[in-house]
Amino acid sequence: MELLSVAFWKSLALKYGSYALALNAFIEAIFFPIPPDILLLTLAMANPKEAFLYAAVTTLFSSLGGVAGYYVGYFGGKPLAEKLFGKDKVNRVHRLYESYESLIILLAGFTPLPYKLFTVTSGVLFASLRKLFIFSLIGRGSRFFAEAAAVYFFGREVQDFIIKNVNILSLVGGALLLVAFLVYRRHRKGVLP
Repeated sequence: MELLSVAFWKSLALKYGSYALALNAFIEAIFFPIPPDILLLTLAMANPKEAFLYAAVTTLFSSLGGVAGYYVGYFGGKPLAEKLFGKDKVNRVHRLYESYESLIILLAGFTPLPYKLFTVTSGVLFASLRKLFIFSLIGRGSRFFAEAAAVYFFGREVQDFIIKNVNILSLVGGALLLVAFLVYRRHRKGVLP
């Protein structure tokens, strides 16, 4: 199916620019299998001076798509989960998820974990929509702006490297975000000076 091909979306991005990128970033956060990184890199390579603008568009529309995914989970998945597992079990999982939801969303936004799974799950578990949006902006923004910066500063040579190693780079970046988040959380609780 042409709609699911990477080549189709790349050509769409080159033809419609930020509009195609925004659409892809939005729907990918809900259900779509083609990650917006591919379109972001395609557009950034075609016009490196606009790389940070493309990163901003990708971050914003991916995070807004996360909000839409949340509502898909909230209105569709939550009633189904309660019917299948019972309201008590869903509430118990919600309390566990709630303890770590900021970290979960932050890492899901940055790493190669399927972001859409966490946006919809946040709705199913009626997590904080505000936290979902804020930590999506931080996690997704960190990832997309890092890719844009790599293209802006290193050019075409870095594109193949990023595409071939995006999972490893995302995992390393995710580990760094995890450490930074844990340090922040400890500092906020007064454990660190």
